[in-house]
Amino acid sequence: MAWQVRALDDAAWMGLALDQARQAFDADEVPVGCVIVADGQVLAAARNESVATGDPTAHAESLALRRALRDHRDRVAGSTLYVTLEPCLMCAGAIVLARVGRVVFGCDDPKAGAVRSLYTTLSDDRLNHRCKVVPGVRAAEASDLLVRFFEALRSRRSNGTAGRVTER
Repeated sequence: MAWQVRALDDAAWMGLALDQARQAFDADEVPVGCVIVADGQVLAAARNESVATGDPTAHAESLALRRALRDHRDRVAGSTLYVTLEPCLMCAGAIVLARVGRVVFGCDDPKAGAVRSLYTTLSDDRLNHRCKVVPGVRAAEASDLLVRFFEALRSRRSNGTAGRVTER
């Protein structure tokens, strides 16, 4: 990856995750983006691809973890994962198993969040690994993308119109 930021700046790194989320929006996917960072370098970046792949596990976090583990296996443990939406239970489990050190997320997910909304998977003392969690980084931007996406989707469905959701 070509991205580098000199100092650890959660808002800047989240900006890269938001870029991924915007790409997901443009591809008519739920707009969630993720980047995994270690030692000031992006190990992997991904966006949701569940619609394009027909794979319900193709969440941004899951795809980013797979890519980071494939290319930088020795650097994932202790890394920081930035994601625009609170991880679901599946992704939280993968984060624990990969031994990610920190998870920084944008907005809460009251319907499926497994970090603090419904479950506290990443801080559960019964598990063999726990992550530091930083919620709410650039939450308004992440939330706005999701709100616009689902409003457009509902509008499309109620009008009976086919076609993609477009950001513009």
